[in-house]
Amino acid sequence: MLEDKNQERTSLEELGEFGLIQHLTKSFKINHKSTLKGIGDDAAVLNFNEKKAVVSTDMLVEGVHFDLSYMPLKHLGYKSVMVNLSDIYAMNAVATQITVSIAVSNRFPLEALEEFYAGVALAAKIYNVDLIGGDTTSSTKGMIISVTAIGEANEADIVYRSGAKPNDLLVVSGDVGGAYCGLQVLEREKEVFKVNPNNQPDLSPYTYIIERQLKPESRKDVKGLLEGLEIKPTSMIDISDGLSSEILHLCKASGVGCNLFEDKIPLDPTVISACEEFNIDSTMVALSGGEDYELLFTIDQKDYPKIKGNPHFSIIGHMTEENEGANLISRGDTKIPITAQGWNSFS
Repeated sequence: MLEDKNQERTSLEELGEFGLIQHLTKSFKINHKSTLKGIGDDAAVLNFNEKKAVVSTDMLVEGVHFDLSYMPLKHLGYKSVMVNLSDIYAMNAVATQITVSIAVSNRFPLEALEEFYAGVALAAKIYNVDLIGGDTTSSTKGMIISVTAIGEANEADIVYRSGAKPNDLLVVSGDVGGAYCGLQVLEREKEVFKVNPNNQPDLSPYTYIIERQLKPESRKDVKGLLEGLEIKPTSMIDISDGLSSEILHLCKASGVGCNLFEDKIPLDPTVISACEEFNIDSTMVALSGGEDYELLFTIDQKDYPKIKGNPHFSIIGHMTEENEGANLISRGDTKIPITAQGWNSFS
């Protein structure tokens, strides 16, 4: 969109900050009783009655977290919300509100921001959250996005990273590694485009993994699935930085070790074929890729019969005593220490 020179563009300067906010948010509706006051005053007002509020925030920076040469702005708006809702679901809570703040340079016309907010609106509708505020400002270079997600939960339902015990089972929802493989495809096609702008790639074989990168889905359903199985996790975290990093977070917070079994890691067939094509190890991708936004959690051994064979979850290991450390048990039955090689914003 930003490269189309023939489109009509509306300068943000014409609207001003408050006119821009009103224009971009005028179609958002309030759906939660806990939202007493949303956009339109100095601050939002929320009322959770007897429940606890859960809050998380993330920042996305152009050139660090996303590349607009292949990330559509509508997808970016959607993904910006998903990144934050995932943290709320990782607390075993229900997401109810979001705030969205953006800083943009003068290369972004109003129509570009309308696309971005269309993605935010779609995410808010599908995941039933209220947009209750935010901020807009200028940036000297590129686009910066900050989203805060707010949720609610009964105190007894909240799950922290710190509750895992030795012998607890390590479980993951869905499959992992797809987002990283999708990124590799997009980066490759970007380089091909630089050489030959007329090239039109056939991305149909990569639909699943590209969607995992450009339009990920948060696991809102996991809370209900586990409640239906009468299981409460002992600890939980979302997979944003890579499976290895998240396992180490759980181990550190809970004061335990872990044995992760390589042959139990769930990989979509598309991920396996993409790894073969790019000549990269699928286990490395699963451990270090990140951005899958699945949920990683531990459960008591006694809950094994309840979750065994469930198509939504994979048991990939178990927790151990802290002095045993966190280890990958390879397909050849070799014990390899797990190191955090996932995403690091400062590397």
